Amino acid sequence: MAGSSPFRKRRSRQPEPTPELTEDAALQRAMAQDDEHDERGRTASLAAAVGRGAKIGAKRGGQGAKAGLTAIADRIIANAPRVPVRDLATLRAQFPGLGPEQLADKLVAGAANGSSTIGAGIGAAAMLPVPPAMPAELAAEIVGVAAVEFKLIAELHEVYGVRAPGTVRQRSIAYLGAWADERGIDITAPTSVNAALGGQLKRELRQQILKRTFRNLPNLAPFMVGAAVGAVLNRRDTRKLAAKVRKDLRTKQVPWDALPSSGTDPELPPSGTDPEPPPSGTGRELPPPGTGG
Repeated sequence: MAGSSPFRKRRSRQPEPTPELTEDAALQRAMAQDDEHDERGRTASLAAAVGRGAKIGAKRGGQGAKAGLTAIADRIIANAPRVPVRDLATLRAQFPGLGPEQLADKLVAGAANGSSTIGAGIGAAAMLPVPPAMPAELAAEIVGVAAVEFKLIAELHEVYGVRAPGTVRQRSIAYLGAWADERGIDITAPTSVNAALGGQLKRELRQQILKRTFRNLPNLAPFMVGAAVGAVLNRRDTRKLAAKVRKDLRTKQVPWDALPSSGTDPELPPSGTDPEPPPSGTGRELPPPGTGG
């Protein structure tokens, strides 16, 4: 028992924590937790503010992109009725002795050369690209290539005997839909101009323009690289579009012999010819002028 007392004495000599030290430590911990909560609150608030700003910026950017696509679509729609489209009689006169497929090949080759020239011109203009001018250059290229391909599609419909019905404006709307869909028109389901301009056609045009915009971005490469790239890409895209449209039109093709007046308006004679006189023997013939009856 005598050996156990020193052990108890040594334990009794150890300092025990005082209430003052415990309260100070608790206060420091509470202050540290408050600081941590405040920091987390500031971080959360900053993150939320950045998130809201990014969301607003993305929304504004999306609205700006949509407005830009809509403006290009409006320009293409406004230009379409002004694009000169040759009818079948004119095409056969300019390319005599060719059948439908050979004539279509000629049209595709000419359109591919035209779109290639536009791509090379835009690429040359962007030799030293200036960021503020890039959207305008892309828009000019898309509008120019769209006019070339629109003319090609309209004349391919003439060659295959599937002319769109209606006025020039109604036909232009139908061919714009064919350009956006990359296929031939359906003459059994005509679309009114108001309905086309009001909704679906504009959406399809915006989608087609957006695809063309991404595909045409390499055309803005500097030091004349974009000119070569633009020429090759535009030629390839025009040929691909023509192949899709021709494949669809072959399923609806009407032979030239079955077309009224070789594809011209039946009410009018072909240009450069005189109206045929009525056959003799039908009714009473008038005497020549200056003679008595």
